[in-house]
Amino acid sequence: MSIGNFGNIYSDELITATELNRQPGRVLDKALERPITITRNDQSFALLRREEVTFLVQAATQSKAVFEVLTVAFSLLLGKEIGFEHPYGWLSVFDSDDLQDFIKDLSEAFRLIDFSSQAWDMIDAIIHEWHESAIAIASPELAAAFSAEIDEIPLTKPSAQSIV
Repeated sequence: MSIGNFGNIYSDELITATELNRQPGRVLDKALERPITITRNDQSFALLRREEVTFLVQAATQSKAVFEVLTVAFSLLLGKEIGFEHPYGWLSVFDSDDLQDFIKDLSEAFRLIDFSSQAWDMIDAIIHEWHESAIAIASPELAAAFSAEIDEIPLTKPSAQSIV
């Protein structure tokens, strides 16, 4: 299912509540093919397959998160201070080039939503990987480990006795 398929969600067939009561099987058969609007007095009800509703809820929820994380990234590029207490405050550890790469990666994945069923998973993975990188960058222990002098000990060839 793609968001593009819902562009005509309100150009569906109108069914009255009376018709639904008289022919529920036929109405449900129609709802398998496309959204149905059931009208009763001044009220309208949408009848959609459960998978379609699940997709719409997921798209709305995840689109909100993408918008929020992109807003933080753009705000940081504009020089705004974002604290670490913000859910996406971890983005502040990146420089402007990294932020631009993050925005590019996330935007490209978001454009795939209409074409790939894996797009939301890709978006989650991108945010997760960048977040993990931010944790690594912000970690004093990892910074110390990466900047420490390498104290390598050369390996020796095992003797025949140690193999037994």
